Amino acid sequence: MSVLRPLDKLPGLNTATILLVGTEDALLQQLADSMLKEDCASELKVHLAKSLPLPSSVNRPRIDLIVFVVNLHSKYSLQNTEESLRHVDASFFLGKVCFLATGAGRESHCSIHRHTVVKLAHTYQSPLLYCDLEVEGFPGHHGAAPGACAADLRWPRAWCLSSEPAVPAEKL
Repeated sequence: MSVLRPLDKLPGLNTATILLVGTEDALLQQLADSMLKEDCASELKVHLAKSLPLPSSVNRPRIDLIVFVVNLHSKYSLQNTEESLRHVDASFFLGKVCFLATGAGRESHCSIHRHTVVKLAHTYQSPLLYCDLEVEGFPGHHGAAPGACAADLRWPRAWCLSSEPAVPAEKL
């Protein structure tokens, strides 16, 4: 078991590898499937993990982005994310980590307040996205915390909201 480092392997040509870390297998699989369905000029590889650290005996590719998936309906999900963060090298937080808060569409069922996840993302200076793969027509942009990004990841072009004017994803 080892700490994940961003530059421990050489990058692959036209290849991006995303690691989804979360406690909900079905949700991670659904998210990975929807990511892989999108048309992409490069090859996209998505790997799933319940938690970190990853076994060191496994020969794995270079990881370009770690997405910590936090289910707002599960305190265990937040605890698992906090424990997994200890196994990520500090240099990964320079644009190679983001947090994805799921279940935000049913705020009455949340056992974790949104502010808790906003604080976590702020602590690690990493982007925070909200999504809900279970609720039809979730308006991801309503109720976004100041400075946080909100997106409905079921849409092909997710919008990022902040205090700045909105910019279409294709111009980023």
